Amino acid sequence: MLRTALLNTTRCSARPRLLERQAARPTYQVFARYESSKADDALKAARKAKDKLQKDWQGPVLTYEQVKPKTLSPSADAYLIDVREPDEVMQGSIPSSVNLPLSVLANSFHLAPQAFKAQHGFEKPGKQQEVVFYCRSGMRSASACDIARRNGYENIFNYEGSWLEWTSREGGGKGSTA
Repeated sequence: MLRTALLNTTRCSARPRLLERQAARPTYQVFARYESSKADDALKAARKAKDKLQKDWQGPVLTYEQVKPKTLSPSADAYLIDVREPDEVMQGSIPSSVNLPLSVLANSFHLAPQAFKAQHGFEKPGKQQEVVFYCRSGMRSASACDIARRNGYENIFNYEGSWLEWTSREGGGKGSTA
């Protein structure tokens, strides 16, 4: 447990000859934290494990050259997930990708497989399956990788070039829909 002690200090308490004017000076409140109990080793280990999970993490990054073969020969063991919102996906998407917006990603990972399929229209990825995330420019896909990792997924990748790179290399937007 942590306790907070409220200590009153003044700006000139270190100067004895100004003590008489001390009452005229403003008083500042300083908060000091004290550890009131010692945490046992199991609790410390649990906190360390939680901190390790919650620290910032960068997933492995894939390039266009690595993603292109995945779209030409899709596999049931690998998912290419577009984390853009549905109105953005209307502009086009990478072939063989499925849409799972970042706004619902974390909650969707907690759904049962049947509920996941009913809500999103495709099977829920397994924790060991390869999952590649992409978005418009690579920022939301990095967040999606972090969310997936925190939910126990291990084989996750970020296509950092994302939709912008794909359209520049493939030469078009609407024609690239799956």
